[in-house]
Amino acid sequence: MGGMKWNIFAGEKRQDGLLGIRTVGTRDWEDSNIHYNRYEPTPYKALDVLSENYKFENINKVVDFGCGRGRVVFYLHNRFHLPMTGIEANLRTYEEALENLEMYRSKSKHITASVEFKHGLAQNYKIGKEDNCFYFFNPFSVHIFRKVVQNILRSVEKDKRTVDLILYYPTREYEDFLNTTPFTPVREIRIPGATDEKDKFIIYRFKEALERIRLALT
Repeated sequence: MGGMKWNIFAGEKRQDGLLGIRTVGTRDWEDSNIHYNRYEPTPYKALDVLSENYKFENINKVVDFGCGRGRVVFYLHNRFHLPMTGIEANLRTYEEALENLEMYRSKSKHITASVEFKHGLAQNYKIGKEDNCFYFFNPFSVHIFRKVVQNILRSVEKDKRTVDLILYYPTREYEDFLNTTPFTPVREIRIPGATDEKDKFIIYRFKEALERIRLALT
C-alpha cells in the first residue's frame, strides 16, 4: 500500500512538472475555519476521466471555486485553451497559485485564452455573463455553496444562458440543496477502479429554455 501511495504521489508530481507548477499536497486552515475546507487538489487521473467524458463543449469560461494552488485551472486551460478563473480564500494558497501562474505562463505562451486568480470569499465573487461552467471539489460548507449557487442563478436571470456545475466527490448536502434548485443532474462520471462510491463527478445543468417551459407548466 505504501508503494502504491508513493507511485501516485510521484505521478502527481510528474504531471505538475509537465505544466510547470507545484500543486501536490494538502493544507488545513490554521484557524479551523468551519465553513471552508482544507486544500486538496483534484487527482490528475480524475481530471483525465472528466475531460474524456465531458469535453467542455460550448463553454465560454470556467470558474473554479476553492481553486487552491490552481491545478484544475492550469490543467483545463492547457488542455482545452479555455478562459479560466480561480477563486481562493486562503491568502497563502492564493499566493502560491500566483507563483504557479508565473511558472506556467513561461510554458503556455501559445495559449491566448485568459487565466487569472482572485483572492476572496466565494460568495463575494461577482458572476460574469461569460461564466457558464463552475467547478467545485467540496471547497466549503453547504451554507456557502447555497450563496454561490444563488449568485449564479441571479446572473443567469440577468443574462440568459445555459450553465453547468461540475461537482467532484459530491456531498449529500450539496446534492440535497441542488435538488431544490432549477439545476438538473445530466451526467454522472465515475472514476474507473475507484473503491469509494463518492469518487465521481456529477454534472448539473441549468438550461434557460427548459426552465422557462417548466415555469409555464406550474
